[in-house]
Amino acid sequence: MKLQALTLSLQFGSFADATTLAAHRAVLTRHFVTRCLRHALGVDGELTVRIVDATEGQALNRGYRHKDYATNVLTFDYATEPVAVADLVLCAPVIAREAQEQGKTLQAHYAHMLVHGCLHAQGWDHETSEADATDMEAYETDIMQGLGFDNPY
Repeated sequence: MKLQALTLSLQFGSFADATTLAAHRAVLTRHFVTRCLRHALGVDGELTVRIVDATEGQALNRGYRHKDYATNVLTFDYATEPVAVADLVLCAPVIAREAQEQGKTLQAHYAHMLVHGCLHAQGWDHETSEADATDMEAYETDIMQGLGFDNPY
């Protein structure tokens, strides 16, 4: 598998709790994020990954999707070819809660959300049809297994 070129900006928003921020920073090393994204890219990429708290996540989801809650990952895609250009916003408390509820490690769930958001940045969409959802989930599973993680579903 040829790994694609990636320009990455990794950002952490403001967190009221320094311990929570430190725990997420420890899991989301630049090397780990780069590895996950490069495995999910089918084209070269210019991606910004921003880790946010629930307040910022909810404000972005409300402002752009008109849904008044914090969600796990938001993808703002600006171009899909020849280079995927996008911002991925991951909401730390939502991802931590979901990881616990699903019996996954925090790192495994972050890997899944990075892959999921990266696929959206390349035009994949699971909300268009059941067939598209099935195809996207299968591809995510293949990528996750290639990264050494279990099927996320």
